[in-house]
Amino acid sequence: MNVPIKLFIPGPVHVSPKTWAAFSTPLIGHRSQDFQKLYATCQPRLQELFGTIRPVYISTSSAWGVMEGALRNLVKGKVLNCMNGAFSDKWFDVAQRCGYEAEKLQVPWGEPIQPAVLKARLEQGGIDLVTLIHNETSTGVLSPLQELAEVMRQFPDVLFVVDTVSSFSTMPIPMEELGIDVMLTGCQKALALPPGMALFSVSEKAMARAAEVKGRGYYFDFLEFQKNHESNMTPSTPSISHIYALASKLDDIFEEGIAKRYERHAATNQLVHAWVKERGFDFFAPEGYRSLSLTCVKNNREVDVAAWIARLKEKHHCVIDGGYGPLKGKTFRISNMGDETEETIAELLGWLDETL
Repeated sequence: MNVPIKLFIPGPVHVSPKTWAAFSTPLIGHRSQDFQKLYATCQPRLQELFGTIRPVYISTSSAWGVMEGALRNLVKGKVLNCMNGAFSDKWFDVAQRCGYEAEKLQVPWGEPIQPAVLKARLEQGGIDLVTLIHNETSTGVLSPLQELAEVMRQFPDVLFVVDTVSSFSTMPIPMEELGIDVMLTGCQKALALPPGMALFSVSEKAMARAAEVKGRGYYFDFLEFQKNHESNMTPSTPSISHIYALASKLDDIFEEGIAKRYERHAATNQLVHAWVKERGFDFFAPEGYRSLSLTCVKNNREVDVAAWIARLKEKHHCVIDGGYGPLKGKTFRISNMGDETEETIAELLGWLDETL
């Protein structure tokens, strides 16, 4: 018999039976009143999680669709890509592939983007859009978003696009208070849904910029999202199953309570951090800049990570991540995001000890 493998990787993560049941709800027409009610039901709770009174749009795509879409909607001159890991580095590559003039604000992998560095570059001028990955999933580095947002407020003509894919709903990220112009996330990480849907919100200032930009395309055109949102719909056929699952997950989140959800993620994260220290491993991210949803661990003990994960999978039917890209084998990553509890993380850490 094939035993399901539980994922403790940084996305996709384990999806609960309740969420799968919601995902399997019989379909409805995406232009029907039933769909409009489903869409509208999600809005107030999504707005509360995003910290905005602006609409939260639902995109049938990975977060990368919206990340590229933000460029297509908003870039008029030069984009500055804050880069400190695989996914933030890729945003620069995407900007170039789209034909935009892009500039790197590069720091070594494992380091956060610091406000002083961002400010120094913006003071030179010539930038009209900044991209930032809040929580760089490849390295487990959490950049200081509040301090970076304070820098951005000094440059009101420069739009601020923030990827919160692996930090969303694990900690407060108040979009409007921070002055974020586009805040986006995926569904397969802390929201613990099957991959294939992204969520995003756009400031009034960014929407006005989009209206001035030609060549926005159609699928990710912010104005099309807004036009359809006004009727509680999406521009093109959505994954209705994902929206049923999202509505179910929002029920879970608000039943638990947002503050308690943040506390739970902090507590499970601290369990992993304590284990790392006690077992003689090091952290890849510096103290004070470590993710709350995953932990990237230096393999300073020179463990055969691939063999370790194979034993874990065979004996306990679960996996952790063996390191991303050039960090493969040199690091490993443990996720505590989604529906994980102190009990499930403690159980995982016991299995790691047993198979180490």
